[in-house]
Amino acid sequence: LAQVCVVCAPRTPCPVARRPRCLVEAAMPCECQTGLSSLMVGIVVILAAGVFTFFPAFLGLFDYPWYIALCWIWFGIGMFFTAFGLLWECMGCQKEGRWHNKKASAREGEEAAPAPYVMIDA
Repeated sequence: LAQVCVVCAPRTPCPVARRPRCLVEAAMPCECQTGLSSLMVGIVVILAAGVFTFFPAFLGLFDYPWYIALCWIWFGIGMFFTAFGLLWECMGCQKEGRWHNKKASAREGEEAAPAPYVMIDA
């Protein structure tokens, strides 16, 4: 059984096949959920920035300009990730993986009528 490396070329023996990473890359398709992950990370970062902004805004604690600037920076980072994830999902940039039902998508255009049920008398 020849070891295959995606980095070198598909279906060719890998000169660096001793690395376990090559076998994992060849065996597993990319199942990254870039859009959803970015969307969730962005929302969490925005919420965290809001929690940290609560202290200087309402309690008067940590009322330093650099602290408030950091809160705004983290809010901006969260907005970037949220916008990126939203655009990624809306534009349909996600590659197909095993979460897509290929049989159902192939049958969408057919719309064949179901076979009639015939009752057999004994």
